[in-house]
Amino acid sequence: MNDSKNNPKTLLKDFSNHTHFPGTITSRFDTLVRVTEAIDRLPTPIFAGILFLFALMPARLDWVNALVLYAFLLGDWLLLALLPRAHKSFGPSKPPTLLLAMMRALAGVLPFSLNLIAQSIGTALVIYGFWIEPHRLGVTIQSLRSNKLKAHTPPLRVMHLGDLHIERITEREKQLLTHVQQLKPDLILFSGDFLSLSCVNDPVVWEHTRTILGQLNAPLGVYVVTGSPPVDQLPVVEKLLTGLDNVRWLRDERVMLDYHGQTIDVVGITCTHKPHKDGARLDSILHGDPDNLTILLYHSPDLAPVAAEQGVDLQLSGHTHGGQVRLPFFGAIYTSSLYGKRFEVGRHRLGEMTLYVTRGVGMEGMGAPRVRFLCPPEIVLWEITPQ
Repeated sequence: MNDSKNNPKTLLKDFSNHTHFPGTITSRFDTLVRVTEAIDRLPTPIFAGILFLFALMPARLDWVNALVLYAFLLGDWLLLALLPRAHKSFGPSKPPTLLLAMMRALAGVLPFSLNLIAQSIGTALVIYGFWIEPHRLGVTIQSLRSNKLKAHTPPLRVMHLGDLHIERITEREKQLLTHVQQLKPDLILFSGDFLSLSCVNDPVVWEHTRTILGQLNAPLGVYVVTGSPPVDQLPVVEKLLTGLDNVRWLRDERVMLDYHGQTIDVVGITCTHKPHKDGARLDSILHGDPDNLTILLYHSPDLAPVAAEQGVDLQLSGHTHGGQVRLPFFGAIYTSSLYGKRFEVGRHRLGEMTLYVTRGVGMEGMGAPRVRFLCPPEIVLWEITPQ
């Protein structure tokens, strides 16, 4: 029995009059991220001076406190600037350093001893959030029982990948390929965002991405959809996938897979982040309640209420990255979803449909911090069995 908060009809909203859609160039987050480009262009001496002002203001002209805080700010800048050289991540160092400076300035008003402790903890968190957690790629095991599978059908092992956001091949991408080889899924599904927004037009990154995609293989195939339009620009995705015979790009279509005599439907919808438009295309494919086990591959969770009404059994999405930075007892600070925190991460039930929103593999591009906190990257392995 479904309670009202999980009822798709209750959750359905009309977004046709919205003007700002997450994941598009109309979103406020996209505007903010692009503003950071101006920060990154600041000359080094000027930026260093700005950091010193952030150190001086909370110290109230106490030069010892100011110099101590300034040393921590410069330490942040150095730690972030070294990330590309260590082949960890490849974002600009100035915008996240400025964000950290604002946060450190709040603690700068504390008495000297407490301030020193707080700033030291801050440095430990910077090391963990930027250097360690983004590379702790784990495997999340999920199970699903379906009455659309005949009894004694072997478990269907489906690997869900999301939000690769490749900038270069790093240790994280190597771990990904190792997991694929070890887990041996029957089917691999990717829910979009191949590249970092910083690297959309970088031919070197294209080749690195093709190298990763070219090594993905599964008996039932590898199926992908595009993610946010500014990230997965269609001409670029064409270049990424051309010649990769192991990968099939689903563009508003359904494929029927034969698994031990059972038909499994995989539906891929191109994401515009406008549920009223994308939902209409899903409806034109499914026309209601499908008989076969139906898996929907769609970049954002925002289509879930529509998909549940259409009889989808399992929707696999990403886009939110789980927020990348999560606070205890609160969760994601920002989700980039029309539904706010409702579908920010993980598993959700909507009527008879299961939705899973992956934390993804990579991180946001351009001036967004290449950071994860309490939100490590993941790949998801589903084991789908008869009811």
